[in-house]
Amino acid sequence: MICNDFLGDKVGRLGFGAMRLPVIDGDQANIDQSQLDQMVDAAFEAGINYFDTAYPYHGNTSEQVLGESLARYPRNSFYLATKYPGHQILSTYNPAVIFEEQLQKCGVEYFDFYLLHNVCENSIDIYTDEKWGIVDYFIEQKRLGRIRHLGFSSHGRPDNLAAFLDYGARKYAELVKCDSKTAALFVGRNVMEFCQIQLNYLDWTLQRASEKCAMLESAGIPIVAMEPLRGGRLVDWQDEQLNVVQAARSNRSPIEWSFRWLQNIANVKVVLSGMSNLNQVHENCSYFAEAAALTQAETAMLADVAETLKGGVPCTACRYCTASCPQQIDIPVMLATYNDLQFASNFTISMQMDAVPEGQRARDCIDCRACSRICPQLINIPEVLSELAGALETMPSWAEMCRQREEAAKKARLRD
Repeated sequence: MICNDFLGDKVGRLGFGAMRLPVIDGDQANIDQSQLDQMVDAAFEAGINYFDTAYPYHGNTSEQVLGESLARYPRNSFYLATKYPGHQILSTYNPAVIFEEQLQKCGVEYFDFYLLHNVCENSIDIYTDEKWGIVDYFIEQKRLGRIRHLGFSSHGRPDNLAAFLDYGARKYAELVKCDSKTAALFVGRNVMEFCQIQLNYLDWTLQRASEKCAMLESAGIPIVAMEPLRGGRLVDWQDEQLNVVQAARSNRSPIEWSFRWLQNIANVKVVLSGMSNLNQVHENCSYFAEAAALTQAETAMLADVAETLKGGVPCTACRYCTASCPQQIDIPVMLATYNDLQFASNFTISMQMDAVPEGQRARDCIDCRACSRICPQLINIPEVLSELAGALETMPSWAEMCRQREEAAKKARLRD
C-alpha cells in the first residue's frame, strides 16, 4: 500500500469509507456484519489503516457496525475518523451528547481524526455560532486527548471554504493568546488541521475543486478526498469517453484512471472509497499497491474525458448578468448548479439551493431578459432558470432530508 505522512501518522493513501456498506434486503440500516468483517479483514491485509464513518451514515448504524468490526484489531493498528453532524437542520446543537454517543458506538476512547461534517453555505453559521460552542468543545476534546486531529469536511463552494478557513485561523490566534499549551497541540496555524472535499477529475472543474485544492495547499491544510468515483458514476464510460482514451493505448479501467489521477496530487493524503463488497476492496487496493504517476498528456486526456461527461450551458462566470438582475439572483451560481444537475442529482444541490435567500432563487426570475441581452455566451438564462426551478421542485429539500435523518437517529437510539 502506498503510504503518506498525514499529520505525523503513516497512513495508507486508500481509506475505507463506511457510507456504502453491504446491507441486507436493501435496508440501509441493516448492515451485513459478516460481509463487512471480511471486507475489513481484506483491507487490513492490503495495508488500509484509515477508516472513515459519520453519525448519520446508514441510518445512524455505520459507526456501530464499523466499531464492532475494528474491535477485532488492536486499537493502535488503525486510524478512525468520524464526524459531528452540525450540518443538519436541528432545533438545538449539543456536541457533547453526540460525541459521547459516538465514542460509545465506536467502542473507542478517542478518535484519531474528527471532522465537523459538511461545513457549507447552510451550516457555516451553525458551526461558527458561539451560542452552540461547537468548535470550542472539540478544541477541548483535543486538549483532553480524545481527538488527535481536528478537521472538517465540505461540499461548499470556494468562497464558503475560504470563510471557514479564516474562522479557523482566527480561533487558533485566540487560542495562542489564552492557552498556548493547547495551541501547541495543533499542526499548523489553524484549529482545522485537515479538510475533506469532493475530488475527482470531473469535479476539478465542474465543482471548482481545483480552486479548493489550491486554497487548502496555500493554507498548509492536507486533503482527504471523497467521492473519487462520484458515487460510482465515473465507473462506466460510454463510447464517447472510450474514444478519448483510445490514443493512450492503455488497458487501465475507468476506476484505475480515477485513482491514478488523485495519486498525482501530493496534498491529497487519503483517498476515501465507499466500498460495498469484497471484490471492490480487492480491486481498489490493487491500484494503491504501488505508485504509477500519470504523465501530463494522460492528465490532459482525463480533462478531455471530463468535458465529454458535462452537459448544460457554457457559463464562464463573467458576472455581467448579475448587475442587471432586478431580483439580485446570483445567476452564475444558478447556472453552475444547473450544469451539475445535468450530470447527476445529488443532495449537495438541495443543500446549497436551500441556503439561497428567498426572493433570489431560480424560481424568482421574472423573465425580464436583461441578463440574456448582456450574456457574451448568448445563454437563454430565463429558460435555464425555469428548468432549474422545475428540477428543484421535484427534489427533496435539505430540511426534509435532515428531518428524515433525525428520525433515523431516534430509531437507532431505541434499538440500542
